[in-house]
Amino acid sequence: MGDFGRVLTAMITPFKADGSVNYDVAAELAAHLVNNGTDTLVMCGTTGESPTLSWDEEYQLFVEVLQTVAGKAKVIAGCGSNSTKEAIAATQKAAKIGVHGSLQVVPYYNKPPQAGLYQHFQAIAQACPDLPMLLYNVPGRTGQNLSSETVARLAEVNNIVGIKEASGSLDQASEIRRLTPKEFHIYAGDDSLTLPLLAIGARGVVSVASHLVGNQLQQMIQAFSAGKIKIATEIHLQLFPLFKALFLATNPIPVKKALNLQGWEVGSTRLPLCETDSEICQKLEAVLRELSLI
Repeated sequence: MGDFGRVLTAMITPFKADGSVNYDVAAELAAHLVNNGTDTLVMCGTTGESPTLSWDEEYQLFVEVLQTVAGKAKVIAGCGSNSTKEAIAATQKAAKIGVHGSLQVVPYYNKPPQAGLYQHFQAIAQACPDLPMLLYNVPGRTGQNLSSETVARLAEVNNIVGIKEASGSLDQASEIRRLTPKEFHIYAGDDSLTLPLLAIGARGVVSVASHLVGNQLQQMIQAFSAGKIKIATEIHLQLFPLFKALFLATNPIPVKKALNLQGWEVGSTRLPLCETDSEICQKLEAVLRELSLI
């Protein structure tokens, strides 16, 4: 259940000049990504600016992108909430639309204990038993870490198939790998840690950089899987400046800037995210030019 491939793109949400969602550009970008290395699109997560999207906007995005990539790629819907009841309702509605999986972030702000986290994810999984679920651990944003022991317990739930692990801790990822069956997929939540995490048994990455270098990320992962470690390392080191440049400001501010520089009309971010300063823009542009991306 729920093999989402190697390169999952945490897709941005394009906006028009008036701040409304640009569904046409979203569809165009989705098609482009799928033709350039993306196996699965992860919609309405952190990079998709889910905190400032309405549920109606999110459902419409799921519909538009599903129609665009039908038969070519899978779509995972970001349905997480810090309210279990709300997350269940959102996930059930997304399942009816036809998404292939859901991404469930650790509840933010209310800082549940590990027992509460277990019950939260278990309840969502049980409410949508036929829909594969990816856990999403990003303590830098949520204020709470999902422990490796809790992940191991959740891995026993039939339709919880993997985790986007964005704690930044190789030790934690190693412990998750040690405690879970090999069928449970670990995905890097940070582009710069994809190669190190592959070495300890990760499946792939939920990527921001794949908006720009999806094919290269596929090449890196496939090279590693084929035992061509030197080639994988060379690709990682070549792309490393880009991985870091995309986080010079809060994600997704830099990646939207990069796409606009490439000619994509994806607009700005919604407040409270805002345009970054000129110095960061210059650094980002320099990296893009160095890699011949603009």
